[in-house]
Amino acid sequence: MTQSTSDLQPGKTYAKPDTAGRRTRLREFQSQLVERMQAAKAGVDTRVSQLGVMIGQQRWLLSLQEAGEIVSVGAITKVPLTQEWFLGLSNIRGNLISVIDFAQFQGQATTVIDKESRIVAFAPSLSFNCGLLVTRVLGLRNVSDMEPQVDQEQNSTQWSSQRYVDRDEQVWTELNLSLVVQDPLFLHVGL
Repeated sequence: MTQSTSDLQPGKTYAKPDTAGRRTRLREFQSQLVERMQAAKAGVDTRVSQLGVMIGQQRWLLSLQEAGEIVSVGAITKVPLTQEWFLGLSNIRGNLISVIDFAQFQGQATTVIDKESRIVAFAPSLSFNCGLLVTRVLGLRNVSDMEPQVDQEQNSTQWSSQRYVDRDEQVWTELNLSLVVQDPLFLHVGL
């Protein structure tokens, strides 16, 4: 809660929030992420660094060649007579993209949109104006530091076959967006 000017005492020093420091750290993180994404698009270590995201309660790995811009969730315009998981259209830097609740698409609970939620747009190379609503972005992950999971108990789909276990025993699943856009169920958004 902010203090009003009548509550301030003369001569007393008040701490200011470190907004400048936060902005600097955010810019550094964003520039590092852009550098890594550009390196991935150039073909350098494309299988090593992947973008880690939470979709619902699952951890997913997205190829940096297939993941595009990451933005905060803004206004989403609902489209009538569409599937529940098709949230609608959103404007990202002048481009209309479809926003998909991927957790709901898989039959899980609807994703709650909060301050950590993001939309991960598909890369322009996929030629598919779409973005996935993710619970939160977890940053870059190095799959060479993970162990491939041999036991594939969960149902695998054509676009999510490889799983890894990290040092913290957390399971990560690779999500192949180029195969997602070929899935007939994903393409059928109308009721």
